[in-house]
Amino acid sequence: MPRFFCPIPLSIGLLVDLPDTVAHHVFVLRLQIGDTVQLFNGQGGSYIASLTDITKKRAAAEIKVFLPEEVELPYSLTLAQALPEGSKMDWIIEKAMELGVSAVQPLASQRCVVKLSPERTEKKMAHWEGVIAAAAEQCGRNRLAHLAPVLDISKWLGQQDIHKRIMLSPRANESLADWARHHPPQAVALLIGPEGGLTEEEENMASRQGVLSLSIGSRILRTETAGLAAIATLNALWGGF
Repeated sequence: MPRFFCPIPLSIGLLVDLPDTVAHHVFVLRLQIGDTVQLFNGQGGSYIASLTDITKKRAAAEIKVFLPEEVELPYSLTLAQALPEGSKMDWIIEKAMELGVSAVQPLASQRCVVKLSPERTEKKMAHWEGVIAAAAEQCGRNRLAHLAPVLDISKWLGQQDIHKRIMLSPRANESLADWARHHPPQAVALLIGPEGGLTEEEENMASRQGVLSLSIGSRILRTETAGLAAIATLNALWGGF
């Protein structure tokens, strides 16, 4: 059954005009009046609806059934990712959504190749919101990960955070897997450096702010691999799968 993110009020019995992007997908998929679709608005649960009107630019549906099922992790995971080059951030956000992260925090660090102007940042944020919504449609999540504004890493490290913050570093003496085996599931923020890694100054700054330094193994992973491997490790050890 096709699934669509609809950021509009949804309730049983309501006849709704679907957002333009959803109406376009309905038309492209050649769905017919009377076909059923699954809608969700990010506020929890999903709805089964029947299409009542379809044109090239418009589609409407009547909501029939509410499904309360959720597939969220029983703990909160935040991915604090230093901006990588090219389109890698799209891929990272998409896969992080599939693995269940509840928030994504883009960071600007010293070795980031990408330098975003305010205008480009605004466009990137809108694009990444779309990536999050599309990933939720695909993987069955009814809640969207929160996308935080891009922050300089020093500002993020200076924030007071009740979550346990973990920095992945090849120089750490303890592994993430060993740490997770000896700690109960809990809210965690994972700090991932850019292609060249975090600088020694940034790692020292993180340690002074109470960020725990852990390794992901003996191999050096790419920035687009490290965070996802860490999330998968925590999910495997804490029952997220």
